[in-house]
Amino acid sequence: MICLKGRASCAPLLITVAPLRQYGAQRDALHRAPWSVRRAAVATTPIGVRVFATSVDYAGQVLPAHSPALGAKALALSATANLARMLEQEALFERANRPLMELAEMQPVTAAWWRERRKQAGEFHYLALGDSTAQGIGASVPGRSYVGQLADRIEAQLGEPIAVTNLGVSGAPTRLCVRDQLPRAEKVLAKRKPDLVTLAIGANDIAEWEPRAFHRNLITILDVLPPDTIVSELPCFHLPWNDRKVLEANRMLRTIAAARGLTVVPLYAATRARGVKGILTEFAGDAFHPNDRGYEIWADTFWPPVRAHVESARARIAT
Repeated sequence: MICLKGRASCAPLLITVAPLRQYGAQRDALHRAPWSVRRAAVATTPIGVRVFATSVDYAGQVLPAHSPALGAKALALSATANLARMLEQEALFERANRPLMELAEMQPVTAAWWRERRKQAGEFHYLALGDSTAQGIGASVPGRSYVGQLADRIEAQLGEPIAVTNLGVSGAPTRLCVRDQLPRAEKVLAKRKPDLVTLAIGANDIAEWEPRAFHRNLITILDVLPPDTIVSELPCFHLPWNDRKVLEANRMLRTIAAARGLTVVPLYAATRARGVKGILTEFAGDAFHPNDRGYEIWADTFWPPVRAHVESARARIAT
């Protein structure tokens, strides 16, 4: 994440999709469709590249990255917006900040998408808490957030639909996660313990960094969530003045998680390793949120411990 504003025993279901460019729209429509529609696509989709019905990337098809030129443009616009803000050049700031505002306008759409997704029942239940990255801001469709891509992989692994409750809220720092998401999570947990719980929160704390508040809020959150919750580090911000805060936050997170025996996903190292190529090709037009390919890196990093939960759930479902 770049912050320039300070700020399977069960055989997987396969379908065929002929060349991805030609059938890209069809693939996207399938990705948004409910399980029953995706399953029916097996008999109707043209022959071509074999992919999972629920996840083109999990079958070995790497999600497309942006061109480096688009990435450079996004960085230039973000830097211009920062400069215009400091110089109080309102008109220039509004023009340069347009990509960020366009993504912000998608927040009600992504929230509605996940509310609709919640209606899908399933034996396996995935509960996610987080911020805009859980919602999928920056992705081509909300289902390509890391939460969506993990859900796709789990469905492909189990060969059946799963239930997903995504409580993530765009813009949420840890403080708002405690206020808004935690009470809702407690209601979900009171009904039935989910098979998988993930937490990725804290990136929005960096802009106005308050270490004591972050520490306090994270303890509050993790004291409520189940002892097998998978917790993510904050991603690399790629800028020294922000990364110093991120590293401090991650040290706190790992210490708190270790005291509770929680699994921590090494997202910082995974995103830092992407280097300049990742900066230029794996972020959305606001140079802040990941794009589809960026979220795939997140999902890849989450997947090893998530897969262990899936194997455990599959054994339980089989009995």
